[in-house]
Formats: sequence, C-alpha cells, structure tokens
Amino acid sequence: MRSHLIMFHQNNSSIGLVRRLRYDVEVKFHEDFVKVEGDRIFVGLTSKPKDGKANIELIKKIAKHFGVSQSQVRIIAGFKSRRKIVDVEK
Repeated sequence: MRSHLIMFHQNNSSIGLVRRLRYDVEVKFHEDFVKVEGDRIFVGLTSKPKDGKANIELIKKIAKHFGVSQSQVRIIAGFKSRRKIVDVEK
C-alpha cells in the first residue's frame, strides 16, 4: 500500500492531516467478496460493467470495507478495466 499524508486547513485556523492510501484493485464478476492483501484489493462484483454500475458498486464495497464514506474512495485509473488504481482517504 502506498500511503501519502496531505495537510489541509480547516476553518482558517486548524490544520488537519488526511492519510491517502493507494491500492491496486482487481475485479472479478459474478462473485461477492472483498479481500485485501498488502497493497492489492480483490473485489467480486455482481453488477454488470455497463454505464458505470460496476464502478459504483466497487466504490461502495471498498468504502464499506474500510469504514469510510463513498466520497473518500476514488478510482484513479482503470475506469474501463478489471484492473484499477484506487485512492482511499482515511
């Protein structure tokens, strides 16, 4: 897992830190699971890879697995591929 710390200002007075984790993700269809091994995540999706539905399901599953909101999970690369790079902010 590649990790980055990002500083940001909140309310013009306090400084916060966000930890961004980057994972390589491999998708399998017609299955339902999430498995994390180091910097790789294997995810089974039941949605069809059409109109972005599989990517939405992927984001929901990763967010639930890490206990973060869906807005804290971003697909960085591989939008139309089974192999993706995903950032998770914690």
